[in-house]
Amino acid sequence: MKRLFFLLAFMQIFSFSEGRIYKTVLSEIGPGWAKTSVNAPVFRKNSVVSSANYQFAAYYDSTANVVLARRKPDSHEWEIHTTQYKGNVYDAHNSISIMVDGNGYLHMSWDHHNNPLNYCRSIKPESLEMGNKEQMIGEHENVVSYPGFYRFENGNLLFAYRDGGSGKGNLVLNRYRLETGSWERLHANLIDGEGQRNAYWQMCLDKKGTIHVSWVWRETPDVRSNHDMCYACSKDGGITWENSLGTKYNVPITLASAEVVKKIPQGSNLINQTSMVADSEGNPYIATYFKEPENKCTQFYIIYRLNGEWKTVAATERTLDFEIGGMGSRSIPISRPQLLLTEKDGEKVLHLVYRDEEQDNNIVMVAAKTGDEMKWDRQVISPWPVDRWEPSYDTELMKNENKLHLFFQKAGQGQGEKTVDMPPQKVGVLEVYLK
Repeated sequence: MKRLFFLLAFMQIFSFSEGRIYKTVLSEIGPGWAKTSVNAPVFRKNSVVSSANYQFAAYYDSTANVVLARRKPDSHEWEIHTTQYKGNVYDAHNSISIMVDGNGYLHMSWDHHNNPLNYCRSIKPESLEMGNKEQMIGEHENVVSYPGFYRFENGNLLFAYRDGGSGKGNLVLNRYRLETGSWERLHANLIDGEGQRNAYWQMCLDKKGTIHVSWVWRETPDVRSNHDMCYACSKDGGITWENSLGTKYNVPITLASAEVVKKIPQGSNLINQTSMVADSEGNPYIATYFKEPENKCTQFYIIYRLNGEWKTVAATERTLDFEIGGMGSRSIPISRPQLLLTEKDGEKVLHLVYRDEEQDNNIVMVAAKTGDEMKWDRQVISPWPVDRWEPSYDTELMKNENKLHLFFQKAGQGQGEKTVDMPPQKVGVLEVYLK
């Protein structure tokens, strides 16, 4: 099923702060499921992604169909296709992730929370028509969660997912080669929970091709048991791994061998599955939130490496606190963050994007120049409140053109896997013009 949607009067919003003015444009696509946040969790890699000739978006509609849409650059006319696939929209874990490889084929993985792999690819380059479900490798594909794609500069793909459950899972890595059109296993167990815990990771590829991964450990299915921020990187496409000092890891990485870059005890409101970036020199920056013992309120922090040392800086001065705990999807007053970095004329600027109940559940962006001290500007950039939305964005457009395009939809979420009474909400792409 295909249809065209043309936004005749797309919205323009101007957000102001002392230091910056952001112009944003919202291009609407169509209505999407909103009784849970399954369309809008932070760990979608990707919700929106660009190829040479199109930008693609994916979401669930009001009857749980997987919907794909595409538009040409600088156009607000979307071609929309309802695929043959559905997902469990009642569980916010079961999101859709997409990526375009170097030959233009669209890859998609969807509907996962400790269940067999769902994966397919388009029948031809830049098509919205998806083929049949496929295996990737055929092993360690029965208990899959949090699948995510990443693209190398040569157009090959990296695919990461958890094999196993919360509190006892392992990180699996696959690589897709354009020359063979097939997947190969890099690691069946890169980060090992040893049957006692699991790693909740965030990952990025820098411009030099280095893969950076950071993670927190979780000891039980309860989010309260999250602790410590750890780090590893690979400079050979994911084959071998080392810490920030260049010391090689013996794979799999375990609790005992992992480099802890920020010690954070259990019960610190430390959230899992956030984001990270790296600058042109390969320095990693990790965004997360937690509560320091001396702080009365949970804040967003950047954990970063500068001049050979790991540092931590608060990016917010929030006053509305909360406590996180329990199992399953949580309804939390703030979203998990996305972190971006722009570089121009030797100046590096971090941009942190999140949603905050303290700001009436609007989307907020804070920005600061990198360095030993960071002064953060703050501005609201959403056209209206987004309830329990979390940010995800077009990583390839950001990497190649420094353009931030966020997946946009107001979404509800109950505690656990409970729904809220929210009708379908407009899905779109919020274009943010960075300064």
